[in-house]
Amino acid sequence: MTPERPRGGGASHTPVEPANGSRVAESSPPLRPGPGTLYAALDLGTNSCRMLIAQPKGSQFTVVDSFSKTVQLGVGLEASGRLSRASMTRTVQALRICQKKLERHGVVRMRLVATEACRRARNARDFIRQVRRETGLALEVIAPEEEARLAVISCAPLVNTRTEQLLVVDIGGGSTELVWIDLSGVAPDDRPRAIMGLHSGFGAQGAGAARVVDWISVPLGVATLRDQFADVEDDAARFALMSWFFEEQLASFSPYNAQQARAGFQIIGTSGTVTTVAASYLGLRRYDRTKVDGLQMTSDQIDFVIRDYLALGPEGRRTDPRIGRDRHALIMSGAAILQALMRIWPTDRLSVADRGLREGLLYAQMTADGVLTEGPFT
Repeated sequence: MTPERPRGGGASHTPVEPANGSRVAESSPPLRPGPGTLYAALDLGTNSCRMLIAQPKGSQFTVVDSFSKTVQLGVGLEASGRLSRASMTRTVQALRICQKKLERHGVVRMRLVATEACRRARNARDFIRQVRRETGLALEVIAPEEEARLAVISCAPLVNTRTEQLLVVDIGGGSTELVWIDLSGVAPDDRPRAIMGLHSGFGAQGAGAARVVDWISVPLGVATLRDQFADVEDDAARFALMSWFFEEQLASFSPYNAQQARAGFQIIGTSGTVTTVAASYLGLRRYDRTKVDGLQMTSDQIDFVIRDYLALGPEGRRTDPRIGRDRHALIMSGAAILQALMRIWPTDRLSVADRGLREGLLYAQMTADGVLTEGPFT
């Protein structure tokens, strides 16, 4: 596996045959949206299936309904190259729930996307046909660049007006996307809004716009990195090897070897790993998005949480309410990625984003339809 920079910026559509007699949910139809139109975004990843249904409201949107389920679609994919029958069954069951929510709310404008597991699996086409046949949902497999781009625009509200160099990191189940953006040519007050200008692609944006210096999709996420080192028994040794191995994959990322000034540099991290580390630092026994999203953490605070995870050991992490039973098996591979990133770049602070692909999908749809007023920032 090698990091990817696919040519072209569009989605990779996987064609499927329509199911006879089924009610198929397609991507957004070319209809003029009304003031009460609902939008949906579904993200089927290597580990989880998550969906948001939202309504535009001024320059933002209001979430009407949501769904999140750990489906472990990518279990065994690293070894076999295929999606297992059990993982596909679990995922279809979750998608049936999503379909019922979409139908109940009467949603017609939506994007339902799948990422790394479906990009890599040899039987992904068969799985997508099965999903369409059994649920009526038409999944769209998107390319790594679009996944990275959507994660970036979802984080736009968290960009500091003093930020000149921005690194957005999206740690997924099967891959990790990193995007380095130069904002030095953008007026400070316009920097958060300029990120939204990237929704159509990472190509040249013209003078006074956000400029993507480089981006990379590393085919290692919390699930795939864990599987790479599943045979290492010692907990601390496995963590160290995972962190070192992930850092090695960044050698071709052009900012990796470049000298960067500490002033004006910002990292935004979006993933379950980042939000779990933040919740652990805050001591939240019940997760609270309002306390986590936008939180600034220092590298010392992140290291403190990771050392605590290591001290707990596998059994302690399994029963720690701050981590949760759905994430305990994956938190150390995610923490290894996070620690590697904080070790490399010239900053001692991380901005925590409880947002990502789903929010990016919603912003992109609503922006294209012109239903957000004054852009996504007020």
